[in-house]
Amino acid sequence: MPDGDTTLPASSSIEADFFAHSDELVSLYDESFQLVDCTPRHRQTYAVDSLVETSLWHTYPELLAPGPKSAIEFVVASGLPRTVEIAHPSTGSRRTLVIFRSAGGIGVVEAESSSTYRETFSQGESDRALLLHQATHDVLTGLPNRRQFSDQLRGALPVPNGARLALMQIDLDDFKPINDTLGHGAGDAVLKMAADRIRSVLRDREFAYRLAGDEFAVIQWRADQPREAERLADALINAFKEPFTVEGINVFVGASVGIAVAPADGNEVEQLMKAADIALYAAKKDGRGRSSTFTRSMLIVLEQREMLRRSLRTALQEGQFFLEYQPLVKPSSSVVGFEALLRWRHPLVGIIPPNVFIPMAEADGLMSDIGRWLLERACRAAMDWPSHFTIAVNLSPAEFLHEGLTDRVAQTLDLVGMRADRLELEITESVLLERTINNLDTLNTLNVLGVQISLDDFGTFYSSLSYLKNFPFDTIKIDQYFIRDLERDEKSQTIVRSIIALAHGLGMNVTAEGVETAEQAIWLQKEGCDRLQGYFLGVPMRAEAIADFLRKTPAIPAAGLQRT
Repeated sequence: MPDGDTTLPASSSIEADFFAHSDELVSLYDESFQLVDCTPRHRQTYAVDSLVETSLWHTYPELLAPGPKSAIEFVVASGLPRTVEIAHPSTGSRRTLVIFRSAGGIGVVEAESSSTYRETFSQGESDRALLLHQATHDVLTGLPNRRQFSDQLRGALPVPNGARLALMQIDLDDFKPINDTLGHGAGDAVLKMAADRIRSVLRDREFAYRLAGDEFAVIQWRADQPREAERLADALINAFKEPFTVEGINVFVGASVGIAVAPADGNEVEQLMKAADIALYAAKKDGRGRSSTFTRSMLIVLEQREMLRRSLRTALQEGQFFLEYQPLVKPSSSVVGFEALLRWRHPLVGIIPPNVFIPMAEADGLMSDIGRWLLERACRAAMDWPSHFTIAVNLSPAEFLHEGLTDRVAQTLDLVGMRADRLELEITESVLLERTINNLDTLNTLNVLGVQISLDDFGTFYSSLSYLKNFPFDTIKIDQYFIRDLERDEKSQTIVRSIIALAHGLGMNVTAEGVETAEQAIWLQKEGCDRLQGYFLGVPMRAEAIADFLRKTPAIPAAGLQRT
C-alpha cells in the first residue's frame, strides 16, 4: 500500500459475511461520534477515506438540528433505538435513519422512507449491525478486538512492494496493582481512559485495537519507517505520563511499546507479531515506559534466553547449582555467620548471574525445588561451623508464596538437626505486596518456629512502614545502593542513619550490605550498625574455604579496620 493510499484495512470475516447479505448503509461511531466502522456501500456513498477524520456530523450534518440531536441524546442516555427522518439539503429527498446504542457509542442505519420497511429494518438490520459490532469490537473500550485485529493484519500481509506497515504492541505498566488495590471497577475505568488516550494520538492510516487485558496494538501505514512508528510510539508513551483519576484518586499507569515493521521484520502474521513481542520485551526489560524497535540482535538474545530456560529445567538434577558463602561481620567482634548465595555453572556458557536465571526459575515454577535444595545444602554446611554462627538464606517471592513453606523449613531443620535460631530467612518487600494476610501468617509461623526473619534490600522498593509495624522483623538489611557513596554523600548518610535509628527503636538489628571500603565500615560502626557484609570484609567463597578464612580472620578491630 503506497504512503498516499488511504484505503482502510481489510474487513473481518464476520463483517464481510454480514455485508454480503445486506447491501445497506450502516455506520458505527464511538462516544465522541467519530466513525469507527461502516459498510462498503456507506463508505462509497459518502466517500469515506479515513475513519479517523470522519464524524457523525460530517456524514449527517442534518442531525445537528435541535430535533434530531435530541433524538441522538435520547439514544445515548436510554440505550433505546430511535427513528429520525431527515431531508437532503440540496435535493430535498427524505431519508430515514435508525439510530441505536452500540457498546462503544452509537450506530446508524439509513433506510428508505417506507414506514413498513423502517419498522422491519429497525428491528432486524440494526440488531444485526449491533451484533456485528459486538463481535468485532471490545465491549469495554469500543476499540476493535483481537479477532478484528487478526483478520485485518492477516488481510494486510504480505504488504506489496514499496509499502511499509508498522505493528506496535502496547502493554500498560503498573496496571495490576490498580486491580489489586482499588478493584476491577477502577481497572476497567483506567482501561477505558487508556483507550481514549491511544485514540487521541492517532492520525490518518493508524488503527488501534484492544487485544486482551491491558494489551493493545496499533497498525500504522507509512512509507517512512521505522521513523514514523517511533514518532507515534513516543506520542503514546507521553500520553500516559499524566495520572488517571479514578474516584478522586490519581493513579499512574505507563505504557511500553514494541515496534516491528513489515516487510523488513517479517511479512507474515506470526513473524511480525513475534518481532513486535520481542521488541516489547526489550522495552520492558530496559525499564518500561519506553519503546523499542525490533532488531535481529534482540532475536539472538531471546534465543539464548530460551536456551538457558530449557537448560535450567535440568540444572538441579544434573548438579549444576552450587553455593557460595559471604561473611556476616559484627563490628568490634568477628565473623558471626554467612549468607548462602546460589550460583549456576552452565556446562557450555559457564557461570550464569543470579539476576538472570532466578527470574526464569520463578516464572517457570522451579524455585520451590531449587529453594528446597538450597536450604538443606546451606543448613548442612552450617553444621560444620561454630555453633553460634547463623546461616542466612534468601527466599524468592515465588518460593515464599508457595504453599507448605513453613512445613518445608521445619522438616529441613529436623532433618539436618540444626537449631531454628541459627537460620535467618531473608525476604524482600515484594513478597508482602500480594496476599498480605497470608504472608503475615507465614512470617508469624516461621517466627514461632524460632527462625529469624530479615527484611532485605530495605529502601529500594516501597519501604512501607506498615510492614515494620505489622511484623516484628529480627533484622533490616540496608541495600548497598545507600552504602556505595556513603563516605561523601550526605543524603545517603542521613538515610542510613535514619534506618539504623528506626530499626533500633523497633527492637530490630541492622545489617549493611555492599561494604567495600574501610571508611564505609568505620562510619557504619560509629553509627551503631549491628552487622556488616561486603567485599571489604570477605568475598563469597565455597564451603571448603570457610575454615581457612576463619583461621586468618580471628576478629575485626574496633577501630581502624584493616583489609583482611
